[in-house]
Amino acid sequence: MAVTTDIVQSWRHPRSVIRSHLRRGQSEPFAFSLLVAFLILAFVAQIPSAARVTALDATIPVSAQLLARGLGLLATIPALYALAALSHLAMRALGGQGTGYGARLALFWALVAASPMVLLSGMVAGMIGPGPQLAGIGALTFAAFLFQWCVALREVARPLQELS
Repeated sequence: MAVTTDIVQSWRHPRSVIRSHLRRGQSEPFAFSLLVAFLILAFVAQIPSAARVTALDATIPVSAQLLARGLGLLATIPALYALAALSHLAMRALGGQGTGYGARLALFWALVAASPMVLLSGMVAGMIGPGPQLAGIGALTFAAFLFQWCVALREVARPLQELS
């Protein structure tokens, strides 16, 4: 399936989407490609906000802002891998049967599944700017991510024979 189809499907049947990704077999390139897809979308979401800053203060070029924001997003990669490792350890401590790969897949898929909300948040940041609207969309985005991540973590923590 295409990633866009999976994103829509993950809001209807989140467990079946993560199960289908697990059935592919362990593929670190696939998991990393999900992370890269999210990072690209998160970068695109930063463009309206950077344009707004430049429109309000012409001495701050868009290109410099986008470079800084892009490097900042790249710097999150080790932190996201560490977060996935911590979630794997927590799963194991709670009796889960999942693997480190499953924890990474769950986190990266949750980020991708919440990416439409990230794009909406970027549009609000660019068009309206800071305020209660942006805070509300940010809270909804975080809640959407947490929902997807919790469902995916619960699913990957199950024994593999139950996933069939």
